[in-house]
Amino acid sequence: MFQPELESMAPGDLEALQLDRLNSLLGRVYANVPTYRAKFDEAGVAPEVDDLTGLADLPFTVKDDLRAAYPYGMFAVPLGDIVRVHSSSGTTGQVSVVGYTAADISNWSDLMARTFASAGGTRDDIVQIAYGYGLFTGGLGAHYGAERLGATAIPISGGNTKRQVQVLKDFGTTILACTPSYALLMGETALEMGIDPHELPLKAGVFGAEPWSESMRTQLEDVLGITAIDIYGLSEVMGPGVAAECTEKCGLHVNEDHFIIEIVDPRTLRPVPDGEQGEVVFTTITKQGIPLVRYRTRDISRIVPGECACGRTFRRMERITGRTDDMLIIRGVNVYPSQIEQVLIGIPGVAPHYQVVLSKRGSMDHVAVHVEVGSDVSFDEIKVLERLRNRVGAEIASSLAVNLEVKLVEPKSIQRSEGKAKRVVDLRNEGSE
Repeated sequence: MFQPELESMAPGDLEALQLDRLNSLLGRVYANVPTYRAKFDEAGVAPEVDDLTGLADLPFTVKDDLRAAYPYGMFAVPLGDIVRVHSSSGTTGQVSVVGYTAADISNWSDLMARTFASAGGTRDDIVQIAYGYGLFTGGLGAHYGAERLGATAIPISGGNTKRQVQVLKDFGTTILACTPSYALLMGETALEMGIDPHELPLKAGVFGAEPWSESMRTQLEDVLGITAIDIYGLSEVMGPGVAAECTEKCGLHVNEDHFIIEIVDPRTLRPVPDGEQGEVVFTTITKQGIPLVRYRTRDISRIVPGECACGRTFRRMERITGRTDDMLIIRGVNVYPSQIEQVLIGIPGVAPHYQVVLSKRGSMDHVAVHVEVGSDVSFDEIKVLERLRNRVGAEIASSLAVNLEVKLVEPKSIQRSEGKAKRVVDLRNEGSE
């Protein structure tokens, strides 16, 4: 562990620390952020709780609150105290701007150092950071964490995949930090270049920024010969470093000395018991620049019951299975793209690259899954392709209880992404088929 005295705190000590930090947070946002003062006054609640259960009675923060306050209206400190500004990707609307004080940057560095340590990293490692640098939080967050750990950081950013592979080989990279879909592309590219990833010094991958399945983990570990670790974060809450798996790979330890996690029922918005699935909600109890109270992430997960063998006492959240706003309702069945990925990776003959394409057929919504065939399957063998298409359709129907049209496409015909993979393409506003 990077900070064992904190990561292995006794539960009672952690609760006392959280309550103290929570009440400090509530007082600060009520005094300094007009949005929160209005929310608390409208709800008729005081900016103080007697115990942690009182958090559930406070109002939520949602993405629209940050959009309405664009760019600096949610900051809780004067702009002169802000040393860095980042923003969300803006893929679902206007970007959300987040500000960091010097103390925020220091805490963030610690949390990302914890993340690399949880993947087995030490000061002797060489970390290749292929997350994008810039307003996106991934690159610089990972960079500062690697340096705080004492490791060597390679700030290569995203793009130029062949060069990435060459750097992996020439620089002796031992830990790769990027999205899981991009890591898989690196592995494919390495093989095309005649480089066997298993012969590289690479030992671990720290992958986040998009949901990915257990089957994808198996694929990554097989192709790259590494231990693949899932990490979690989002720009509004901190960036990467909110939670991370350890090498036990049985849930992501939430850094509970900095964040209070709740899992709420998306319909009732009330907390659910540990072990039950729901929407992830975070309260940032140490952030100074833009602290958030009960921020609805829209991500779907659950608290993993029990203790972890690694010795960390922070609670664990299950890997993200999808988002409430990415969920597709197909003939009354709730379907997440990650569930489709889980099915595809288990089928020989298809590649783990796919897109769910939404369109219109007359007045009805239509869903098709475009799936790349593997490089070992000839696209000229019609009977082979027909059998493969039927199997993919049958496996999806069996696993998800819904029939979807399956279209097999040629290898590498689905656009690769250096950042978040685009899994859903919505063509419904572009006319009927």
